[in-house]
Amino acid sequence: MGKRKKLRAEQLKEARKNKAYATLRNYKMSPRKMRLVADIIRGKDVQTALDILAYTKKGAAEPIRKLLLSAISNWEQKNEGARVEEADLYVKEITVDGAGMLKRIRPRAQGRAFPIRKRYSHVTLVVDTKNTEA
Repeated sequence: MGKRKKLRAEQLKEARKNKAYATLRNYKMSPRKMRLVADIIRGKDVQTALDILAYTKKGAAEPIRKLLLSAISNWEQKNEGARVEEADLYVKEITVDGAGMLKRIRPRAQGRAFPIRKRYSHVTLVVDTKNTEA
């Protein structure tokens, strides 16, 4: 690894130490379906986002709700003594990326094969306080 690349990797690692985030890896739902729910809560405060996810009928709402609760818990671990209610937490960023794909073949007319792609998702959620006092 080159010197600049190593230095950049160390900077990113140091920045990640201060972030409160949670990741969901290899979830068996297509990224397109997950993004519909992720777009609804992006930028919302935590309590509003939890309420939205509790009453959203989409299948992706439950795993994203659990992920948000995990991110809140991670924030509490990093900021001991601080209360979530007073911290004014919000969903800073949420990204949904494609993961691996399970490939199958479905038989079609005249002996042809038709591909079936069962898609998986990676979701990363970052929470932060709105009033950043530095």
